[in-house]
Amino acid sequence: MLPAPLIALARCLPERPPATLLAVALNVALRSGLFSRAALEPLGGRVVRLELSDAGTGVSVTLGARGFRAADGHADVTIRAALRDFVSLALRREDPDTLFFTRRLVIEGDTELGLVAKNALDAVDWGRLALPLRPRG
Repeated sequence: MLPAPLIALARCLPERPPATLLAVALNVALRSGLFSRAALEPLGGRVVRLELSDAGTGVSVTLGARGFRAADGHADVTIRAALRDFVSLALRREDPDTLFFTRRLVIEGDTELGLVAKNALDAVDWGRLALPLRPRG
């Protein structure tokens, strides 16, 4: 659970800056080969929303011809979890299916699109990261 002051701050901030930051990070990962562009093609033109259940806030991104960018409007799929669960997923400390079946990870909307996003995360080649940035575990 996030500290109450951090939750209050997150709810007051506009969504666009953190969504843009996420898009930049995803584009760096895409260019560095961490993600397969082919595996992400089903996300093209669709809005994916990531929500932090413990903060009551989230960000939306979309994938276009030039990469990821922050998105507005209705999300095609929403993936919701606590911050610690998103971090555990990214670092492969938790299995997404376990989180899903224990209801710590919720996918709403186009669940097939949510599975594409989940599978892309599962396929990340962490070996391509510089050694200090690689997840441990």
